[in-house]
Amino acid sequence: MSLDLHAHPAISRRSFTATATAALSAAMVHSSLAAAEEPRELRLGIIGCGGRGTGAMNDSLTINSGVKLAAAADLFPEKCESLWKTMRAAHPDKVAAADTSHSGFDGYRRILDDPTIDVVLITTSPGFRPRYVREAVEAGKHVFTEKPACVDPAGYRICLEAHDAAVAKGTAIVAGTQYRRQVNYVAAIDQIRAGAIGDVIGATARYCGGGIWYRTRTEGMSDAAYQMNNWYHFVWLSGDHIVEQAVHNLDTMNWVMGANPVSAYASGGRFNRPDDSELWDSFSVQYEYPDERIVSFMCRQIPGAAADVSNVVYGSKGECHIGASNAGSQIFDRAGTKIWEQKGSIADAYRQEHKDLVDSIRAGKPIVEFRQMADSSLVAVMGRMAAYTGQNVTWKFVTEESQLDLFPKDLAWDSALPKPVIALPGKTRLV
Repeated sequence: MSLDLHAHPAISRRSFTATATAALSAAMVHSSLAAAEEPRELRLGIIGCGGRGTGAMNDSLTINSGVKLAAAADLFPEKCESLWKTMRAAHPDKVAAADTSHSGFDGYRRILDDPTIDVVLITTSPGFRPRYVREAVEAGKHVFTEKPACVDPAGYRICLEAHDAAVAKGTAIVAGTQYRRQVNYVAAIDQIRAGAIGDVIGATARYCGGGIWYRTRTEGMSDAAYQMNNWYHFVWLSGDHIVEQAVHNLDTMNWVMGANPVSAYASGGRFNRPDDSELWDSFSVQYEYPDERIVSFMCRQIPGAAADVSNVVYGSKGECHIGASNAGSQIFDRAGTKIWEQKGSIADAYRQEHKDLVDSIRAGKPIVEFRQMADSSLVAVMGRMAAYTGQNVTWKFVTEESQLDLFPKDLAWDSALPKPVIALPGKTRLV
């Protein structure tokens, strides 16, 4: 509606000017508030476009507003194509107009060198993660990285460098240890800290499930191409299932104990894997934590065997059961009476880690939690080293003395890699 001064002679030009100025000021304030409510769009790049990468990107786009998938990289171009197709169908308004994809060994660098990318999701096979995260931090990117952080002590040390560099630069690194953000886990730890089960004496933890996928070698594949495509079955890429999968339980144990273990003594073996797989079927590890608290840990991947993914923390007054996935948590007193419980949703936890990342960036208080996940990953590595060698392995050894570095030197598409070597306790050396 317009205002005609001649039609309203009682309104002076001075009063009109004052009224108009007030209205304009109010409009500007409203506009500023609206702008404050609509933060700058964050452009996301992803390195590693397989199943976990697709899931992570979907979680970020689902939970966050003002974000957009802008670029993707993977060793194999068909995986980029699949991710773009899936995201366009699920989030058409949160995907860039062009499918910007990069493949091959230098594809990840194209993401890191792109100044328009704000946040990088690193969901490659684990062997690549320490170096990729460090380079992402050096490039000034905020990072979400999947678990585990590393597969050997050499990678662990790179992770610590990356963590410290991110703190210095003011960039975020959020880890894919989603149970740290699942409500029944958080509530259970709070109950334990508050003394609900008394003094923590020890714990049992299990990640026992069925088999895992296996990809056969196709004609013409080099050793490097085959192993990278079938990455779960090679220790330099996955760390074995105690590291790649069961790290979730060990991260929970570190969280409960508030410390890293002092030592690990372990056993295990294999009888059910493909001939060229380096994986063991099972691990059983006794971890000693400070104050002589013992964690009895077991993991296995055996088709048809009974599954159990759980954590039980024993205290002087009772015990706390912390269930994986959507199982929830419960506390029982010494008489076996349930005195507390909390439900949980793993889907919500998967998404919360991405919301926390974006919220921390926008608040100017970036979360940096890579050291935490690196520690838990090395706990898993320590258990594997103890089982593979048959030796008692200490935290001091793996952090200060071990020279184990599994990543191949001068890796290329046509690299000829050593044939799989199955660890044999008593013969496999502790390095």
